[in-house]
Amino acid sequence: MSSLAAARADNFYYPPEWTPNQGSLNKFHGQHALRERARKIDQGILIVRFEMPFNVWCGGCNSMIAKGVRFNAEKKQVGNYYSTKIWNFTMKSACCKHEIVIQTDPKNTEYVIISGAQRKTEEFDIEDAETFALPADEERGKLADPFYRLEHEGEDLQKKKEAEPVLVRLQRVSDARHSDDYALNKALRAQLRNQKKRVAEEEGVSKKLGLGIRLLPATKEDAAIAAGMKFSSKFERNRKEKRALINSASIFPGSTRSSMSVDKKRLELGSKRRKIKAGTASKLLTGGFKPSSWSKSSASS
Repeated sequence: MSSLAAARADNFYYPPEWTPNQGSLNKFHGQHALRERARKIDQGILIVRFEMPFNVWCGGCNSMIAKGVRFNAEKKQVGNYYSTKIWNFTMKSACCKHEIVIQTDPKNTEYVIISGAQRKTEEFDIEDAETFALPADEERGKLADPFYRLEHEGEDLQKKKEAEPVLVRLQRVSDARHSDDYALNKALRAQLRNQKKRVAEEEGVSKKLGLGIRLLPATKEDAAIAAGMKFSSKFERNRKEKRALINSASIFPGSTRSSMSVDKKRLELGSKRRKIKAGTASKLLTGGFKPSSWSKSSASS
């Protein structure tokens, strides 16, 4: 935005034809300082943003309008309660454009729906909400009577005695938690330092193992699972054969090559025999092996 446009937006731009004798800029342009909000100011109406003070049912389409929904409302004064003004707010619902009228009630310090909507009745249990029941208007007037206060003073003292142990216990817990702020802060910082140290150690172990993720600390369940793991017999057999080959090899350099070659051939022959036996067993199981005449004669004898 250019400087001229910014000055016009902030209403600080004075055109060349303006003179101080013509008054303010609003008077010069023939407009109100509140612009569109004051288009009905001659009728005593001002456009304001009104927030719904409670949940209501719309009178036009019977849909619920939640507490906190905002409207462009026409605000005007309709009376006085002593020296306090009574304001009237007229707005249209967004669901069906139905007109809703709400008015302030300074006597009871609340809002009253005049027309166009119905307040949603919401009841709750005092014990579940953990609140105190406020006295009704009749009892408020009776409290000014000294005899009425004397009659109910015993009940109030009994309620106080019943609630006192709970309050004392809560106060003790609060005092124990917040008695020494320095000690609590020190313990929290020590806990955070130990946590950072443990995370750094776990990341170091992961880097040594060549992993890109941080391993969690080992538990008893992990140890039990690892102890129950068994590798295949082929791996164990190969490991034993290699170790036997190393143990049977000569320690002299001259005979090492010959003995290694003999042992290597022996291992190759053993592996071939095992493959032949495995292939024969699989053919017998699948029915693909046909016995020879010699085997038949031996079987008949």
